[in-house]
Amino acid sequence: MRLLEVSVLVSSLSFLAYGITYFTSPKMKSEFIRFGLSKLGILTAILEILGAFGLLVGLMFSYILPLSSGGLALLMFLGVAVRLRVKDSLWDLLPALFFLGLNSYIFFASMKIFWE
Repeated sequence: MRLLEVSVLVSSLSFLAYGITYFTSPKMKSEFIRFGLSKLGILTAILEILGAFGLLVGLMFSYILPLSSGGLALLMFLGVAVRLRVKDSLWDLLPALFFLGLNSYIFFASMKIFWE
């Protein structure tokens, strides 16, 4: 399996888990309250789930992969910004930074394939 495919699987399964966890874990909802974004929790969870499915579908239909990975990278960029705003520790910031980097890689790698 190529690095791009492994990256897509890691990202999609992670975002699927994160998105579902919002609906099953009170801790996730309390985090959005702590961030001052309680009204955006459901939207964020739905976008994570849609992005996860989009990544998987993007393995079959290459034009969907940049859209999904770009959307998830943007979501993680905003997540990093929010965590910086609430002055979270670097340890708490690392997952968002990791998934920002991972989805940015998927985006640029899929754009390269798309334009070849």
